[in-house]
Formats: sequence, C-alpha cells, structure tokens
Amino acid sequence: MAKKDYTNWDRNDLIKEIEQLRKRKKYGLVWEDKPENVVEQCKTELPVLEEVKSKEIITDPEKPINLLIEGDNYHALSVLNYTHKGKIDVIYIDPPYNTGAKDWKYNNDYVDNNDMFRHSKWISMMNNRLKLAKKLLKRDGVLICAIDDNEQAHLGVLLEELFHGFEIHCITIIHNPGGVQGKNFSYNHEYAYFIFPKGFKKIGLQNREDNPDTRPLRDVSTGDHLRTAAKNCFYPIYVKNDKIIGFGEVCKDDFHPESANILRKDGVLEIYPIDPSGNERKWVFARQSVESIKDELTIEYNKRRKIYDVIRKKTRFNYKTVWDNKLYNANLFGTQLLSKIISTKFPFPKSLFAVKECISATIHKNNSIILDYFAGSGTTAHAVLDLNKEDGGNRKFILCTNNELNGEEKELREKGLTEKEIQSHGICQAVTYPRVKKVIEGYADVDGVSANLKYYKTAFVPADLTDKNKIALTEKATEMLCVKEDTFEEVKSTKQYKIFRNKKRYTGIVFDHQAIDDFKKEIAKIDGKFSLYIFSLGDDTFDEEFEDMKKKVKLSPIPEAILRVYRRIFK
Repeated sequence: MAKKDYTNWDRNDLIKEIEQLRKRKKYGLVWEDKPENVVEQCKTELPVLEEVKSKEIITDPEKPINLLIEGDNYHALSVLNYTHKGKIDVIYIDPPYNTGAKDWKYNNDYVDNNDMFRHSKWISMMNNRLKLAKKLLKRDGVLICAIDDNEQAHLGVLLEELFHGFEIHCITIIHNPGGVQGKNFSYNHEYAYFIFPKGFKKIGLQNREDNPDTRPLRDVSTGDHLRTAAKNCFYPIYVKNDKIIGFGEVCKDDFHPESANILRKDGVLEIYPIDPSGNERKWVFARQSVESIKDELTIEYNKRRKIYDVIRKKTRFNYKTVWDNKLYNANLFGTQLLSKIISTKFPFPKSLFAVKECISATIHKNNSIILDYFAGSGTTAHAVLDLNKEDGGNRKFILCTNNELNGEEKELREKGLTEKEIQSHGICQAVTYPRVKKVIEGYADVDGVSANLKYYKTAFVPADLTDKNKIALTEKATEMLCVKEDTFEEVKSTKQYKIFRNKKRYTGIVFDHQAIDDFKKEIAKIDGKFSLYIFSLGDDTFDEEFEDMKKKVKLSPIPEAILRVYRRIFK
C-alpha cells in the first residue's frame, strides 16, 4: 500500500486521519456499525418501568419475585444496569440466528438474505446488548449464548473482544437428530457458548445416575499396572458387615499380603488390589485421594474367585463438549411441549431440557438470579421453575422480550381490532406470559409450581433534564426502585412519600423534601433498615436531616442516582 503524503494536509484533516488510525484494528472482528433506533432513542428519552398490575401472579408471599419485562431488550438492559448491576449469576440467551429468513427486525425492517448489511446489523445488535449485559454479571457470573452456524464464527470473535480475560467454551448440542438437509451436509446441531472469568471453577459435574459408569476400583486397564508403578496406590480397604468403613495406610515395600481378602480377628475384612493370578496391582485412586470418592464405592462378591471386590459406581462426570441426549430434541421437547402448554404457535422454541442442562451445568447457588433478555417463548423461566421444583431451590428469573407481532400487524388492523387488542397478539403477551402462567398453575398432567411474577413494560421520560423532567423521572422511578431493592409490599403511600418492604428491609421514597419530618415520624415507628431515596434537583442526599437515623437509613438522591448510570451507558 502506497504511503500517504501528509505535507499539504490541514489540521482538521490530520485530526480525522489520526482518529481513523486509532480505530483501525490489527486483529479482530471489523464490521460496518449500523446505528440502531432503540439505541439512538436513549439520547432523547430515558427508559423506566411501568407495572402491569393485572398480570401479577402471587402464589406464595414467602417465595421470591420473578420479573417479566415487555419492551425492547436494549431498554430493559439499560434499566437493569441501574437495578441489577453486578447481581446476576447466570445469563442464558437464545438470540435470533440471522438465518436470512426474516426471523428478526433491525430498525423496524425484517433482515433477509438480500440485505448487504445483514451480518453487520446482527453484530451491531449483539454488541450493543452484550456490553450492557456484561455489567450485570457478578464477579464470577456466567454468560451462556445459544447460536447456530449462521453467526457462530462471528459471535466467537465478538465474545473474545468483549470478554477479554474470560474463558470462552463452545459446546455442540444435537437438537435435531434427523437433521436439516443442506447442500452438502445434514445439520443436526447448534452451539452454546459458555463465558466466565478465568480463575473460577464454574462448570460442575454432569449427573448421570441413569447411565452410571460401574467398574472395579482395582486398575484393570491394559498394560502392566503393577504395585511398583504407583506405590501409594497399594493399601487395604476395610470392610465390615458388607460396608466400607475405612482405608489403611500405604503398605510398606516388604509387606506382601497372602491374598486379596484377609479377614482379621475383629471381623474386619481387608481387601487388597491383587488380581486373579496373584499379581500385586494397584487401586485407581491413591491413598491421599480415595476418601473423596468413598460414597461411590461398594463391595461385590465375586462367585468365580470366591472373594470380595471393591466396585466404583460413578454417576457424576465432567461435561463433554458434544451433548447428544435425546431430551435435547427441539421438536419433541420444544415445539411439541409448548403446544401442550399454550395454543399460540411460536417458531423454533428451545428444548426445555437443553436449557435446564445449560443452567444446571453452571455452578451457582439455588437462590441465584438467572436472566434471559431474548426470552421468546419463556423456556428459561420454565427451566428455572422446574429446577426449583426438583431441588426446592429459590432461583429467580428475569425475562426480557419485545411484543413483536411477527408480521401480523396489517392483518389484525384490517380486522378492526383496537391497539390494545392488537398488542395482545404479540410475543410477550400471547406466548411468554401465558406459558409462565401455565407452568406456575400447572398444565396437561403436569403439576404447577409455587412462584410469583411481576410484569412490567418499558416506558420513557424526556432526556432533556429540565426541573420538570427530573420531577417526571422521579415520579416514574417507583417501580425501578422497588425492583432494585426487591421490596414490593406496599406499607404506606401518600402523595409526598411511599414505603415498601420485604422480609428483610424497607425502601422509602420521598418525593417532596418538605415532607421529611412527617416521613421520619412514620419510619420511627418501624423496626428495620431503610434504603431511602429522596428527590433532589441536584445531588443532595439530606444527610444532616437524617443524622439521628444514620444507622437506620442509607441515603441516595433521585433522580441523580439513576442519571449517573444512564450517563455512563448512553454517553
């Protein structure tokens, strides 16, 4: 490439050239970044939440509250950057696969094979959302992203760029055993990326109780695996009343047991790793590590040899990188399962069991928060509720999805439906919410599960921060603050202030600082800690007014506390 002659360039041209050189990448994913309407919208309007009270589901006030947010997921993630920054344990997403079959929209237009910027639009969309989602993860949080061949390679490079210093693993899931015929191959798989910070053990062991690995503890592998090859693997295993009661020390070199089984006078049977030919071999596990698998060991009488053997029944294994369980079949346990729950059709829902396995594979507590911001048919919520049903856990889910009508708008309007009636046919209202509701209540011959749900829609206030608009943002912030503090039970509500609570703490919102004295009198009657949000046109937290309650309350100004987050992500 010929060198540029900068001799006659003016200052402005040189500045532009330097900016372009700074942006140029030596290695990585380069694409034509296409401005996205929902992102640009946040320059003029700020997202908030509005609760749809009629869709609330409360079956047990003692259980945690799950969330379903209807709206563009970019706006929902923006709100969650205020309410849930650093709080999410697991993110599972199944984004549009960009097949070229008009399966998703960019700036209100379907993206198809003829769109020259098809891949750039998809990468821009994912990049915008992954940047926001990354900030929501806990320090050891895990992101799981399902994908197929259309964007798998591009997504991998994008993830390497956004999650520098993280482990990134791509596993294959056989989701369509019959395959979809391509020009050269029949495709029967898709992928799932697992991303988590380096230095953490985040993938657990797979439970295979239905298909265990049962074999002798004595090393029977091919080759001369004798005692001399690993001295610390030759020791007695103690048995009494047909149960393993302990392990002896490594035998001294000059000790040679006369048999594989030696019965002591006290009734304890000593079992040694000696083969049928009398050769001293070794146990598979060394003495210093064998106790870690004690619960997997049993004894078995060998009728032919007339001695007892030690048998290991292994039911938990490291996950492999190819998952081929028949339960991951997306037709049987995605499409057909969904049809048993709701009548509305939804294209290509995930297998419930594939999603459950992805979440189960991650090491997380059973009170973790799982987020899915491409919620679609609500499979992730179903998976979380099923896991809670199985182990008595209190995992919470947060679902975010738009209310896309999948091209039916024109037809519905021609039928003369009102706007509200038309919206009732969208994905969130006609598929996601009904499925979650049915799983909680029970469907077909499947029992329900005790769970609670709050339903929100994204709404907006002007980003032009006049005093009037700051007041408007504060008035609209109530739901966001309740979500942030996880306090949904209303204790008291006046025009000047509101109080909410959960089992552990309270949230106070003061809209008029002149009502501080009345508010203080009210909370003085309450025994508990308060997160207190006070309206201020600036950044005043009114510390002096609460000096006598500083052990009881934690103060934050609103809307400034919200605006600080929005300035950072919308800069």
